[in-house]
Amino acid sequence: MRNPMASGGRGRTSAAVALTAVLALTATACGDDGSGSGDEGSGKGEITLWDNNTGERRDIWAQIIKDFESQNPDIKIKYVGIPIDQVQAKYDTAIDGGGLPDVGGVGTAYLSNLVVRDVLDPVDQRIDGGALKGKLVPAMVDSVKAAGGRDGMYSVPTSTNNGTLWYRTDLFSAAGLEPPTTWATFYEAAEKLTNAGKNQFGYTIRGGAGSIAPAMDAMYGQSGITSFWDGDKTTVNDPKNVAALEKYVALYKKVTPSADVNNDFIKMVAQWDNGSIGMLTHNLASYQDHVKALGNEKFKGLPYPAQADGTRVQVSNPVDGLGLFKSSKNKAAAWKFIEFAASHKSNSAWNASAGSIPANTDAANDAWIKDAAPTATAMKALSDGSTKLVNLPYYLPDWNTISKSGNEPNFQKVLLGDMSAKEFADKIAKELNDAQAEWKEQGKS
Repeated sequence: MRNPMASGGRGRTSAAVALTAVLALTATACGDDGSGSGDEGSGKGEITLWDNNTGERRDIWAQIIKDFESQNPDIKIKYVGIPIDQVQAKYDTAIDGGGLPDVGGVGTAYLSNLVVRDVLDPVDQRIDGGALKGKLVPAMVDSVKAAGGRDGMYSVPTSTNNGTLWYRTDLFSAAGLEPPTTWATFYEAAEKLTNAGKNQFGYTIRGGAGSIAPAMDAMYGQSGITSFWDGDKTTVNDPKNVAALEKYVALYKKVTPSADVNNDFIKMVAQWDNGSIGMLTHNLASYQDHVKALGNEKFKGLPYPAQADGTRVQVSNPVDGLGLFKSSKNKAAAWKFIEFAASHKSNSAWNASAGSIPANTDAANDAWIKDAAPTATAMKALSDGSTKLVNLPYYLPDWNTISKSGNEPNFQKVLLGDMSAKEFADKIAKELNDAQAEWKEQGKS
């Protein structure tokens, strides 16, 4: 993520120097760089919005802005669209050189970088004192608070995705199988739907880029462990998680295609849509791909499997949101827009366009969610307390490296039998424990 470090001591030293530099910038910054206190302002005039994923969202933002300005003729919104892969660099540049917006899209993946540089206003009291109180999905609120890396809440959640178990209803029906709602029925179906000689497989496993998060979902989902940390030590290599990982990777080539070892989500989704594979774990973003390939009758989506007693544990997905920047000279108007964008009507429309789960709980009964059954099921699971979320440590500057380039090749080794599940989990655990210790130490200095 920010200033990622290598797994060795030299990398950790580099990360420490980088974080120290960040803290130094925070201490010496002033004015438009974002660390100034800004002002509530008149509640009128122009405010700037940075959209952190321009393109497909531009039209829906245009509609929300039009609706807002019609209700608030004294406030004008200047929209600035930024491609998602450039937004973090854009914020960094603005912090160093000036020119941060009043309101900006802020995802949990890079929230802590903005928090540690002291450019965001906390929004807890504003939420509690306004129309959004009690209207935000608790699981998303918890994820945003955890991702900030310090006490308080520094972004208003607007949406999230959710890990989903997609399954072919036609293949399940033909085999006389029940929907894979538990881990036991998942493994049973994976085996019964496999006929390698006919190129039919029960499951497709993600072995290429992006493989770590679904592997952790399988680990925590089966073990039932609900916290990523036990004190300052990670639970990733807990014996229950290691045993769960061993069972999960044993699926490779037994009930999955051998090509899975290299498949990222694009190849994996295409393979599932165009083949005879019973199940796929991916998030809601692939829903429309499945509809185009299979129609509405041949597949369904469920939250990840539950344990036998009905307990469901999933690792957290990134949560998108809107941040109020500290340097804004018109926070009153900026907050009014954030409240409007996160309100029932706007938030529902935005997420219907993006195919994501709304953060506003009043959207749960909207028609489009009822028509998109996987989204409705996911929102219910996140809202009713039936799903326990294990919050991943997005606040660690090293998380991106540890969970991606640093260990994805090792997961492939586990699939191929060149590395044990325990060795894999122990390596990640050591890196995480070191990163956590370093992060806490920097916070004291």
